[in-house]
Amino acid sequence: MIDDAVDAVRRGKALIVPTDTVYGLAASAFNADAALGLYRLKTRPVTQPMAILSPDVDTLLELVPELRGRACVIAQTLLPGPYTLVLPNPARRFRWLTGARDDTIGVRVPELPEPTADLLRRVSALAATSANEAGGPDPARVEDVPQELREAAAAVIDVGELPGVPSTVIDFSAPEPHVIREGAASGAEAIDRARVAVA
Repeated sequence: MIDDAVDAVRRGKALIVPTDTVYGLAASAFNADAALGLYRLKTRPVTQPMAILSPDVDTLLELVPELRGRACVIAQTLLPGPYTLVLPNPARRFRWLTGARDDTIGVRVPELPEPTADLLRRVSALAATSANEAGGPDPARVEDVPQELREAAAAVIDVGELPGVPSTVIDFSAPEPHVIREGAASGAEAIDRARVAVA
């Protein structure tokens, strides 16, 4: 199953994977066409960002080496965990994932169940978004994923029911952080932890 999923990623195809929160629609983070395919499948505007999923913080820092200083400390403090962190992206890396703000990037280092953790280690990074229609409910089970997305996916990894609450999204790109979306963990507590870490 994992070999098929790895092959799908390398061929630029979409797949459905479990994360630590909900089922995600994912593709290679390194392939702009693959990422744009996710937007088309979800009918999601390309002005909206997608997160880059990395297996660990060290790999994330290799992918976006400008995450130094404050951004690095914040990432090391809060990740891995159920957060999507919006961090500065001065080199405008992975601009096919950044939406309208290519000077920032959304990053995730989830605490993944196997076998998704193995998949992510083998492909280094995935572009990912919730496996739902734009604005639709977040899928806790594969059966909750819209049928057209399941049919379009080159691989589906099913590990049973997940928590079903998406990641908490926090924007740390400005001096004063703010919660974009409250989700699986407290945004206010995460901001407090980050403030202590960078103080």
